[in-house]
Amino acid sequence: DTYTRLRHHPAMEDFYVRYYVGHKGKFGHEFLEFEFRPDGKLRYANNSNYKNDKLIRKEMYVSPEVIAEVKRIIADSEITKEDDREWPEADRIGSQELEIVTGDVHTSFTTAKIGSLLDVQSSKDPEGLRVFYYLVQDLKCLVFSLINLHMKIKPI
Repeated sequence: DTYTRLRHHPAMEDFYVRYYVGHKGKFGHEFLEFEFRPDGKLRYANNSNYKNDKLIRKEMYVSPEVIAEVKRIIADSEITKEDDREWPEADRIGSQELEIVTGDVHTSFTTAKIGSLLDVQSSKDPEGLRVFYYLVQDLKCLVFSLINLHMKIKPI
């Protein structure tokens, strides 16, 4: 079946990515999270209680070519050469987490929410945090594009 074929495709094996950004405030726990799982499933969740918004969840399977592109984006960013020790720590404004598993290598990063490039430039490790910032932007852009393509209600 398709699931078995995708699971055993070389691009899919031993690969996992999860990104989370969120905070707990007057509207409760508000967050955005997505993950690419080893079986090709892309899971997305966005919880905002602002103006009584509801939790949005989307799930879909992506092709080995999409997983290969996610791997390429991550590899090209060289994020695995970075270290989050000098990055701003999560605070009441919120936190971000990025977890990457490729083969036997498990890398994770945690930092405060980044409002703009000014936050990046004023940190103790602007070069490393800039790599993180742009990688997250690229991954979010890809995820939102995939969701829009897959979940479009009215075809154009």
